[in-house]
Amino acid sequence: MPEVRLEARITKQWDAIGFQGDDPKTDFRGMGILGLENLLFFASNYNGAARHVLLHSRHPEFGYSFAIVGINLTSMAHEFLVRGDLKNHMFNVVQGRPSIKHFNQVYVYLFYEFDKYWLAEKPKNIMEFSRIRDLFRGRISEILRSPRGILRLNFAIETI
Repeated sequence: MPEVRLEARITKQWDAIGFQGDDPKTDFRGMGILGLENLLFFASNYNGAARHVLLHSRHPEFGYSFAIVGINLTSMAHEFLVRGDLKNHMFNVVQGRPSIKHFNQVYVYLFYEFDKYWLAEKPKNIMEFSRIRDLFRGRISEILRSPRGILRLNFAIETI
């Protein structure tokens, strides 16, 4: 919510976008600045899609912590990169050398697609996050194993 100014760095306002407490730095422990970079890239470059996903994350029955899920998806994207799983995608999409922008776009794809996957699974509660994340990771891994594997951004805004 870029139009709302923060009252302070440590504030209850962080909860509105899915952080676990008053101080967001504790949630970034696992992915650090890369997690922040990914969230900012999504919100800045794909603002409509990011707001759409944020709205879904507040669903009364199937909601989740937007920022925490985003940081988890940074971890997933990083894992794909380190294991070499993104090679086919990058080869098929990028002309020249891949950059952080291309990694950020993979992250946006993962977040947008995870949101759809989460809602389609209709989880009983947030405790199903690990199970659903692992199923989603497997689905993405299948795409990436294909020599023609491409994680193509395709935003179709749906209402739930």
